[in-house]
Amino acid sequence: MSNIFEFEGIVGMGYSQPDLLLDRSKIKIPSKLKRNNLPRLPLLSEPEVVRHYTWLSTRNFGIDTGFYPLGSCTMKHNPRVNEVIAAMPGITELHPLQKESHQQGLFAIMFEMQEMLGICAGMDSVSLQPVAGAQGEFTAIRCIQEYHKSIGEAHRNKVIVPDSAHGTNPASAAMCGYDIIEIPSAEDGLLDLDALKAVVGDDTAAMMITNPNTLGIFEHEISKAAEIVHSAGGQMYYDGANFNAILGKTTPGLMGFDAVHYNLHKTFSQPHGGGGPGSGPIGVKEHLAKFLPSPIITRRSREESDDLGVNGEWWYLLEEPVESIGKVQQWMGNSGAVVRSWAFYRRYGFQLEKMSEHAVLNANYLRYKIMNPSDEMLAKIPIMPADGSKSKFCKHEFTLSATPLKEDSGITAMDLAKGLLDKGYMAPTVYFPLVVPECLMIEPTETESKKTLDTFASRFHEVLTEDYDTLHKAPVTTHVGRVDEVKAARNLILRFDFED
Repeated sequence: MSNIFEFEGIVGMGYSQPDLLLDRSKIKIPSKLKRNNLPRLPLLSEPEVVRHYTWLSTRNFGIDTGFYPLGSCTMKHNPRVNEVIAAMPGITELHPLQKESHQQGLFAIMFEMQEMLGICAGMDSVSLQPVAGAQGEFTAIRCIQEYHKSIGEAHRNKVIVPDSAHGTNPASAAMCGYDIIEIPSAEDGLLDLDALKAVVGDDTAAMMITNPNTLGIFEHEISKAAEIVHSAGGQMYYDGANFNAILGKTTPGLMGFDAVHYNLHKTFSQPHGGGGPGSGPIGVKEHLAKFLPSPIITRRSREESDDLGVNGEWWYLLEEPVESIGKVQQWMGNSGAVVRSWAFYRRYGFQLEKMSEHAVLNANYLRYKIMNPSDEMLAKIPIMPADGSKSKFCKHEFTLSATPLKEDSGITAMDLAKGLLDKGYMAPTVYFPLVVPECLMIEPTETESKKTLDTFASRFHEVLTEDYDTLHKAPVTTHVGRVDEVKAARNLILRFDFED
């Protein structure tokens, strides 16, 4: 049974409604709001419903069921202790409209998260409100936009992005009304400073970039780029998607960035995938802080809060930045994600540098294992590194190009990805970044063991030896075979089509 509505139960059974607390005769419902027919609810008993959804769950792939090397998405293990803490009654049973005195524990967690995120990124103030990385981008760019207006430079209407940028960067800036200026990468995959100098000017509002960049290479001249943009009066925005590679080693603040978004559902272990829930807080330097979304959690000491009747050492308050851009999300954003990430930070805060070191080590090890097969025949298979770098090392992720393989035998990056599904692995990212033809983008994260990486490399090599016909039919072992993805995206089926 693939659809819960297809179960042939008994009409009128399988569900129940509680008895009304009011007399039916006293309930007046306008006739235009009354149903002509009973709702078509599924005709299943409770155990049948449980079995249906359990059956569906076995058809999903996730980080709990296998290695998930999705480049640029940092699909790492989510410690279960985070779930235990986030499910505590003192957190789950709070309502955001309760008195501040009832929410001091949750406010304390959020305040600590603001402080910790600010420190690890070298920022002065943090808002936890955005609930996705893209919303964090939009929010930070709006703060930058209001900053320019406040100093009489509202004419700045251009945002610069490199050609390897995440697609959400230009989209977020465009949503704020900016024109997008794309600059090409240099031959080594790094930012081309000459190309940057050629486009900055008095109309530059900001530059958006991540570091390491989307090719997995550290932009070692990022401070020079910041000087170029700042000298023209623009601001620097850091996309936090690749933050997992630098924690404890450096900060966006030291690189010269003015604003940053964090992906709690990537770097800080909030479960990721299935469409959410995400969290994309932003951090900003002091000159942008007054524009942050409202509210921000602040605190006062007992001495400062006598009028509030404080019993503990601190009293936590909701405050509105003086020139806030307003709200971008209800209440304080996705509080469950914040609590899970706070638990992760509390447990591993002093080990974040080791976390990044292991992420980089795993990426370089897996890259080497894939690119240097021991079998002589495999060594002749045309697959090439395509991170643009002449260096032997990458950071937390790396890219490969199947272009030589496609030219030699017609096998594409998509064929390789589908072949990996038949080996029991979630496929890596394909065809991104766009600057790499026939791209496969792989990020192992720090939570995978050497054995897992060795086995994956071995299975990857097995896929490389498959013939065209076999790979072009892949996957054949999954519940669903290769689909027409364009048709699926353009012809959405979002509801069950009942036969009347």
